[in-house]
Amino acid sequence: MDSGVVYLVGAGPGDPRLITLRGKECIEKAQVIVYDRLVSPYLLSYASPGAEMIYVGKSPGNHALGQEKINQLLAERARENKIVVRLKGGDPFVFGRGGEEVELLAEQGIPFEIVPGITSAVAVPAYAGIPVTHRDFVSSFSVITGHEEEEKDETAIQWDKLARGKDTLIFLMGVKNLGLIVDQLVSRGKPSHTPVALIRWGTLGRQEVLQGTLQDIVDKTGERNFKPPAVIIVGEVVGLREKMIWWEKKPFWGRRVVITRPYHLQKSFQEKILELGGEAISLPTVEISPPEDFKPLDNALDRVGDFSWIVFTSINGVKFFFERMESLDKDIRELGGVKMAAIGPKTAEAVEKKGIKIAFQPEEYRAEAVAQGLLEFTSPGEEILLPRADIARPHLAQALKERGVKVQEVVTYHNRVPRGKLDMDLEEVFTGQKKPVVTFSSSSTVRNFFKVVGEEKGKELLKNSIIASIGPITSETIRSFRQEVDIEASRYTMEGLLKGIKDYLEKEDRDRGGSI
Repeated sequence: MDSGVVYLVGAGPGDPRLITLRGKECIEKAQVIVYDRLVSPYLLSYASPGAEMIYVGKSPGNHALGQEKINQLLAERARENKIVVRLKGGDPFVFGRGGEEVELLAEQGIPFEIVPGITSAVAVPAYAGIPVTHRDFVSSFSVITGHEEEEKDETAIQWDKLARGKDTLIFLMGVKNLGLIVDQLVSRGKPSHTPVALIRWGTLGRQEVLQGTLQDIVDKTGERNFKPPAVIIVGEVVGLREKMIWWEKKPFWGRRVVITRPYHLQKSFQEKILELGGEAISLPTVEISPPEDFKPLDNALDRVGDFSWIVFTSINGVKFFFERMESLDKDIRELGGVKMAAIGPKTAEAVEKKGIKIAFQPEEYRAEAVAQGLLEFTSPGEEILLPRADIARPHLAQALKERGVKVQEVVTYHNRVPRGKLDMDLEEVFTGQKKPVVTFSSSSTVRNFFKVVGEEKGKELLKNSIIASIGPITSETIRSFRQEVDIEASRYTMEGLLKGIKDYLEKEDRDRGGSI
């Protein structure tokens, strides 16, 4: 690449599924991503593993980096011949200061591209069931900043025209100045009975809507302690919300679902949570890595054709087993005479993606049941290879050996506590109108949760949470920390866990009368 380039990408209003295709493409190829506070962490998962992540978020009274320094940062990284993505909430040119960033790039002759995003001014009201225009009410709308620069001698907002017009008025970043906004409109003739809605965390699972009129909305905001970030809508269209409400009817609305399984296995589950209206929180407590010593695995692969069966107990076992075969330039046809067993449908799917059929997949995933099922297919003297994690339970191998089967266990991957500092405000994650759901997909995710956050802190956080377990073994581990299990999947898969959560929340909703 002869020179760097900067892509100013609109990340959309919050729901990561609202990113544009072009925006996603830019994130995927970026070498540097400079992102804001309101950008969904889910979008960062599209980045390549080696991309440099730079947080420059701003919150009231707290700026990670000043705007001039952000401008210079973009230019510096581009001059290093890097592909830079400036990822901004909403649309970069709707009160996003994208214009200032582009001006500097243009002055310095640095190539750039603008990737528009869906602005919260339109998307957030839509998720609240409020159309910004409607044939029967209004044919235009105005988008206004909720806070102008304090240094300005006089306002650039034409309050007289806004108050007298029939436009739907949309104020961004205006919660702090709500009283001033109301005073300016009412004092210039806007009827005090005009409907108003404040929408906090719009398009996310924790979306909150506060409705009122210009007369009472300031008091209601104080009573509810309604804080930013929020979009303010003023106009008759607010009254359509009762008829058009849809997002809050999703079964997981208002719920944060904390996912503790390894990061690289989270995306599919996150997508399902989002589809159901929840907010997926990534808190991986397990990190998967190759074994420190490949010799035992290599020795097994050197005579892999001697085994009658290979039993895969996890997706990770499949991944690292076949990656090692490939790195050793092994021919997959060496497995031609070996029968394959897989515990769980996802593990079976991972094997079959290699073009190998599964000969045995148990319906129950407990070690004793798996062993009993395999015995029906094996004869005395046959040998089974069991690729496993370094901390795997010994029960399956023991159960097979007790029944006279020769078993060679080989560590294929390591299961560890993630390295590095936990970059998350746990108090903020575990606080909300509704209890968060904390999911545990293995015993190691449970044990490592208490290692990552601390045992006492973990117990405190879980005290006001709904605890969801993938199956009885994981539940045993949860109870060993003196925690109650609220949900246990009847089918020990992530799909089964999701169904268990959905059934639990729907019952809870019915018990309280189905109110939103």
